[in-house]
Amino acid sequence: MKRNATKKEYQRGDLVYAKVRPTVLLVVRLYVRKVYYCAIQNDPAKNELVYLASELKPYVGNLSTIKHEQLTL
Repeated sequence: MKRNATKKEYQRGDLVYAKVRPTVLLVVRLYVRKVYYCAIQNDPAKNELVYLASELKPYVGNLSTIKHEQLTL
């Protein structure tokens, strides 16, 4: 039986943000069954957040870039 290979868009430790909360930086902690488990970057004591790949975007640049992108959408 052939298994479908799942492609991870983000690796463990990558910085990402959720489309619904673009000002909160997340760190990818785990990828299991097409689900990303993320921790808030500056507050790892809080509960992990769970997202699908389509709900995340890669973090590149600074927060002002994210806010600008959010305003142009």
